[in-house]
Amino acid sequence: MENSIALGRKLIDTELDTGLLNFIIKPIVKAFYDYWSRNDVREGTLKQIQVSLDSGKELLINGNNEQNFNKIVEESFPKYLDADQASRNCSRSHKNYEKLKQVAKETFINYLKEVVKFLEVREDVEDYGDLCRAAFTKKEIAEQNLMKQLEFTERGIKIIEEDPSILRVPVGKKIVVKTLRRGFERTKAEFIKSLNETYNQK
Repeated sequence: MENSIALGRKLIDTELDTGLLNFIIKPIVKAFYDYWSRNDVREGTLKQIQVSLDSGKELLINGNNEQNFNKIVEESFPKYLDADQASRNCSRSHKNYEKLKQVAKETFINYLKEVVKFLEVREDVEDYGDLCRAAFTKKEIAEQNLMKQLEFTERGIKIIEEDPSILRVPVGKKIVVKTLRRGFERTKAEFIKSLNETYNQK
């Protein structure tokens, strides 16, 4: 999360070019980003993690079956969505919002499946790398899960790219979209590199 926030700030600095009005627009966009990253991003991301963990724990306590899984998804998804950055910063009355909401739901379902795998680990683990290797014993399985999550993010970004008017940001919609795309591509590369390092340690 912290790495992504720092990357976003760096990308706004490098991508932001508004021509003659640069000296007026640039400080506004950067100030908005700084406020948003200090408040909404941290709060929302931590809430999503907590909702996912609580939902996974409840599922394991009550029985990890299809009926309970679907019930927990329906109960917990609204809380997850309220903390979702795309949902918070996009207009809910926009014609494409339901598509974005569906992507968020599929993302939550996939997260919940992964969280359950992590919570089922019985071995002693020292760090996140150990936990990943214990939950997903084969690199191929972990890679499939990662690519699935990245695909959901890709779909969400494409919805915004196709019609930036869905964004509720006051200025710099094109800059935000450009930053989202660049940030995603860099983060994707970092995640893949991290996964390879995690499983090469085995």
